[in-house]
Amino acid sequence: MSELTDLPDLHGATIDAIIGHAGRATLPFQRANREEQYATAFWFNELVESTSENESADEVVRQYLVTAGEPTRVEMAEFTLRPDLCAPAMSAEKLMMVDFAEGWIHLDGLGVAVMPTAGLHAHGARKGWRWTTDEITDGLAARDEDIAHLGADPVAACLLGHDVAAGSGAREQAVVVGEVARGSDGGVRWVGRLPQGCVGAPVFIASPLSGNSFKLVCVGVALPGDGHHTIATFDRIRTALRALPAVAPDTATAQESAGPTTEASTPPLPPTPEPKRRWWQRRG
Repeated sequence: MSELTDLPDLHGATIDAIIGHAGRATLPFQRANREEQYATAFWFNELVESTSENESADEVVRQYLVTAGEPTRVEMAEFTLRPDLCAPAMSAEKLMMVDFAEGWIHLDGLGVAVMPTAGLHAHGARKGWRWTTDEITDGLAARDEDIAHLGADPVAACLLGHDVAAGSGAREQAVVVGEVARGSDGGVRWVGRLPQGCVGAPVFIASPLSGNSFKLVCVGVALPGDGHHTIATFDRIRTALRALPAVAPDTATAQESAGPTTEASTPPLPPTPEPKRRWWQRRG
């Protein structure tokens, strides 16, 4: 739960909450050495089990990268890295992955793909660094009741993705302002412009609570499309993840380089909290 305090309004407070909770959760990727298949992925921790009502240390999670399924269907891809995502900071700017398509599990009928992150953590450990990311947590991801409250009337929303800069192709993080609404087919859609490179990104809303506070909710994943983009909502994503085997395949191999090259099953390493820098840009 967040409070407005002295922030100018709910809209500004929502953006600040997104950056505060998920600013280091996103990774831009594209087909390696090609100007195509631009997309955004993000880290998600699925709560599998909690052995205590009060102790978060007793929670058992499975961690994934999550994105839209269609852009993952390439044999070689590259993630663009930010120094803030690993410690110690690497000089490499790219994380290139071969057998990329084989590393993803496609969730039936959702248009969403997930990649178990054990290989990414193992690669970092072999190279002497560790990921210092944020994650979309179980508490942040929308539940059935959050999605049920969405109707035909548009609700203010923000997408946290990585667009593609004209000319340079730089993948800076951007907060894209739009709306979400339920379509005539019952699905939830993104209403507004979706910049190139932002397919697969997480979409957020602020759910008002009592007084001067609100709950930040990650509605789901923005999917490819013409015009209004469908959002694969987290109520359905959770159901699909529960059906996956306890040990999911992890076959992609990573390579890192300062221009375009890192390998990619040890348990995920905990992120180290660090001051967050405002590397993001606003789009609206």
